Amino acid sequence: MPVLTRLIPSPVVVDISRGAMDDLAGLLADQRISSSGKLAFAISNGSGQALREKLAPLLPDADWYEVADGTIDSAVRLADGIKGKRYDAVVGLGGGKIIDVAKYAAARVGLPMVAVATNLAHDGLCSPVSILDNDNGRGSYGVPTPIAMVIDLDVVREAPVRFIRSGIGDAISNISAIADWELSHQVNDEPMDGLAAAMARTAGESVLRHPGGVGDDEFLTVLSEALVLSGIAMSISGDTRPSSGACHEISHAFDLLYPKRCALHGEQVGLGAAFAMHLRGAREQSVLFAEVLRRHGLPVLPEEIGFTPDEFVRAVEYAPQTRPGRFTVLEHLDLSTDQIRDAYADYAKTIRS
Repeated sequence: MPVLTRLIPSPVVVDISRGAMDDLAGLLADQRISSSGKLAFAISNGSGQALREKLAPLLPDADWYEVADGTIDSAVRLADGIKGKRYDAVVGLGGGKIIDVAKYAAARVGLPMVAVATNLAHDGLCSPVSILDNDNGRGSYGVPTPIAMVIDLDVVREAPVRFIRSGIGDAISNISAIADWELSHQVNDEPMDGLAAAMARTAGESVLRHPGGVGDDEFLTVLSEALVLSGIAMSISGDTRPSSGACHEISHAFDLLYPKRCALHGEQVGLGAAFAMHLRGAREQSVLFAEVLRRHGLPVLPEEIGFTPDEFVRAVEYAPQTRPGRFTVLEHLDLSTDQIRDAYADYAKTIRS
């Protein structure tokens, strides 16, 4: 019998622990990623400087590049800066914007990329996608998965707690995204990757069902693992389908319609997921989502992130236009403005009772 298998793109090493950053040089050497320490670090010009002071003595042969923002222009500038200098790898040290810029730059110059996350705001840390601002708004760019993923729980704790909460919303939204994928499979015969779906669903459920909170090492470890697994699930499927459905369409609509008032990504997708579950008739699960989001200090109503119910209705109505070709419960129901307004009123009443 032939042995059938497939290769799954994933990091060579994932280190989620307290003090993980202190052993970064040893980890990269042990994994044959960089024995010389010749690395290009991408950092922000804010919090990244404090981490540079801590790591620079441990990595004397590394070069440090400040990244101004999360734009395609910054990513191209970084790539131009590191081109031809014989680095072993590019290290993105920071939050999502820095990591996305580093992923794109590393791909552009053909170097492996190491992600060292300083917060847990969303599931893009280990994904094969860079989300970068461009002249037309924001674009998604395919890139290789990071070769190594390092999350230092001591460093993550120092980030604003709102970032951790945002990651919770993004992880939980996987469950809604998988429900949308299954719906499209049933209605449109869209292919599903069972392994990617299982991985993303498990990641979401692990956070949804965990009794701990943002101050617990155990919970932070589970949340970190969930965000990494979500990224690997996207690598397996070859797109964002395992982690992006109606919840993300609603969030994208907020970003496009109200760019100066949009909240954190995970705050918006968590709210979007709870509402999407309500739309598909999974009322008990929608209430559970709302209860867990509330327990962690996340919004469950648009007013809690500065939007009126009418603005939320407009965002839901506009949401399908943000991802043409993606089929979710929003496209399936194709609700009118009045129907969305009635559905929202019912949702708000249900989660308040």
